[in-house]
Amino acid sequence: MKAWLTINRVARTHDVGPRLLLVSYLRAMVGLTGTHVGCDTSQCGACTVHLNGKAVKSCTLFAVQADGAEVTTIEGLARDGKLHPVQEGFREKHGLQCGFCTPGFIMNAAALLEANPHPSEDEIKVALEGNLCRCTGYLNIVEAVKWAAEHKTA
Repeated sequence: MKAWLTINRVARTHDVGPRLLLVSYLRAMVGLTGTHVGCDTSQCGACTVHLNGKAVKSCTLFAVQADGAEVTTIEGLARDGKLHPVQEGFREKHGLQCGFCTPGFIMNAAALLEANPHPSEDEIKVALEGNLCRCTGYLNIVEAVKWAAEHKTA
């Protein structure tokens, strides 16, 4: 089956199997390995990408379901060599330890700030409930998103 997607502002066309997961397509066929495979059960959120502007877990979708869609991965958040405010916030507030879950958290937080530019701390925590981190106590992750909300320039 053919799949036509725009990924990080670049049009792509590939022959894909009907059961190829979007996360596997992005990693194996497109070479964008920033989207991580964590749990294979949609519990951890490490595979979060934006599909037509909404944060989705790419391990729950087949690549053919994204046919015609616009996909943004962690690699596509930065623009013109400048980090996205959430990426910058994670750096400024050390919102990571091992970094495995970080792309999913960043993608979910970026979608939150797009929908709600000034979320409360509770709103941030609710938005990030679908992402798991095994290293941190989440405090710096929440602080990173708050920092991004305060420094967002868009």
